[in-house]
Amino acid sequence: MARHKPAGALSARACDHTGMAPELRYTDAEWRARLTPEQYEVLRRHGTERAFTGEYVDTKTDGTYRCAGCAAELFAADTKFESGTGWPSFTEPAVAEAVELRTDESYGMIRTEVLCRRCGGHLGHVFDDGPGPSRQRYCINSAALQLDPK
Repeated sequence: MARHKPAGALSARACDHTGMAPELRYTDAEWRARLTPEQYEVLRRHGTERAFTGEYVDTKTDGTYRCAGCAAELFAADTKFESGTGWPSFTEPAVAEAVELRTDESYGMIRTEVLCRRCGGHLGHVFDDGPGPSRQRYCINSAALQLDPK
């Protein structure tokens, strides 16, 4: 599937429906035009790709994972680990301020949702069952990411 490459210069427009005040704002029609249908479903509608189907599940390429919606730097490849869950998993964001965490009570569960602070896009969820001292597992949808290889 062809992946969207965000433009460098982006304009701010009408607020999206996430309730956040992101730096980068587009109308729903503009998001639909910029993103693939799968990216739109995940980033703008808080969807989740099926386990083990995402482009970056098994990727071991060195580089930086960026937001597929706005190209914000999100995760370094050296923090990616095999969690066995079917989604790319990271121990921490590359820049803590690049993501926003908020409570997600959908589907009868209480989880912590991870959003891109720049565009408000849904990335995935973070759980307390990861490796190392932080025990964090940022479980992120491949459709929300764009790998910038080193």
